[in-house]
Amino acid sequence: MFRTLCHTALAALLCATALPAIADTADGTALIGKPWPEVEALAKGGTVNWFMWGGSDTINAYVSDTVGAALKAQYGITLNRVGITDAATVVNAVLAEKAAGVTDKGAVDMIWINGENFRTMQQGALAFCGYTDTLPNIGLVNWADPAVANDFGVPVDGCEVPWNKAQFAFAHDSATLPNPPKSIPDLIAWIKANPGQFTYPAPPDFNGSVFVRHVFYHAAGGAENLLGPFDQAKFDAVAAKTWAILNEIEPFLWREGTTYPTTITQLQQLYANHEVAMVFDYDPSQFGLAVDAGTYPATTRSFGLTDGTIGNTNYVLIPFNSPNKAAAMVLANLLISGEQQLEKAKPSVWGTAPGIDITRTPAEVQAGFAALPAHPSVVGAADLAKASLPELQADWIAAIEKGWLENVGN
Repeated sequence: MFRTLCHTALAALLCATALPAIADTADGTALIGKPWPEVEALAKGGTVNWFMWGGSDTINAYVSDTVGAALKAQYGITLNRVGITDAATVVNAVLAEKAAGVTDKGAVDMIWINGENFRTMQQGALAFCGYTDTLPNIGLVNWADPAVANDFGVPVDGCEVPWNKAQFAFAHDSATLPNPPKSIPDLIAWIKANPGQFTYPAPPDFNGSVFVRHVFYHAAGGAENLLGPFDQAKFDAVAAKTWAILNEIEPFLWREGTTYPTTITQLQQLYANHEVAMVFDYDPSQFGLAVDAGTYPATTRSFGLTDGTIGNTNYVLIPFNSPNKAAAMVLANLLISGEQQLEKAKPSVWGTAPGIDITRTPAEVQAGFAALPAHPSVVGAADLAKASLPELQADWIAAIEKGWLENVGN
C-alpha cells in the first residue's frame, strides 16, 4: 500500500523518511488511560518521525540535539526530525494515506501544527485524540486559557498538546529609526511618509498573512467584531475597506509595490540589507537570534502595537495512523516538561514563550524562568501579552488570503 503512496506529490519525502516502525496498537485506543510506565515500555526502542517546519537552524538544532538526545537517553526512543516548508503538505499526505486505506502504518508520527491545518485534520478524522490526559505532564497545561483550549477558534478536545505560545511583533533599527510607528493607523501614515521603507510578504506566506489580518482588524474597528463563525456579509464590508487601505499604501512600499517578497525569509533579508526599515515575525525570539548571528544590527529593537498584535498557541499532533503512538506520546510528554520548556525559553537556545503554565512547574523550574536573561532586541512576552489579539477561525483566514490575492496581489 505504501508503494502506491510513493507516487504522490510527497513521494520522495515520505518514502525516504518512512523508517521501520514498532507498532504499539492498531488505533491507539488501548494507550488511553494506560499506566504511564506501560506506555514507556511500549515506546522503548521505537522511532518518532516528527514532521515540522525546518526553516530555522536554531529550532532544528534544539529539536535534534537537545530533545532528540533526551528522548534517546531517557527512553531509548529515536527521534527522526523531518524538515518541511509547510505543514499542509504533510496533512495532505496523511489524508492520502487514509484514502488509500493506510490506517496503522503511516509515515508520520507527529506534526508541529496549528490553525487551518489542525481544522483540516479534525474535519478529516486524521488526528489521534483522547490521549492527552494520559500524559503525566499534562497538568502543567492551563486548559482554562481559551487561547490554549482553542486552536484558531477550534476546540483542541484532546487532539493536540501545546508546545509554544507566540505573538506577532515588529522590529526596527533604533540607530536609524528611533521612533517607529506603534499602531496600525500610525504605520499607515508612516509608510506614506517614508516611501520604499516598508513591505510585507505576499499571503499566503504565514507572516505576511498575519500582517494583513492586523489591517483587517483595524478596518473592522477591532478584532472583537470578527470573532465567531465566518460571516460573509461582515467579511465583504470589512474586506472592501481593507483592500482600499492596502491598495492605497501599495505605491509607497518597497519597489513601489510592483512586487512583494514571497516569504518571510526574503523580508528578513531586505531588513538585514537595510533595504527596508522594519521587519516583523510571529516569533519575536527570531530577532534576537538574528542579532546574535550577526545578520541583524545589534541596535535592532522589537515592539508590539498599542492597538494590539495577534497571538496564538502552536501544538504537536499525532496522526490517527501513526504506527508509533506510544513513542509519540512519550515525546509529547517530554516536550511539555518544565525542564524542556525552560531549556527552549533560553535566548541562547531558542527564546520562545512556553506553552505551559510555569506557575505549575517545580520551584527550581520557576526560578530558572525568573533568571532567564532578557535579550535587548526581543520584546518581552509579558509586555506583548498586555495587548494581545485573538486569531480568527480558519474560514476567515482563508477568505482574507484569497481576497488579498484577487484584490491587492493582482
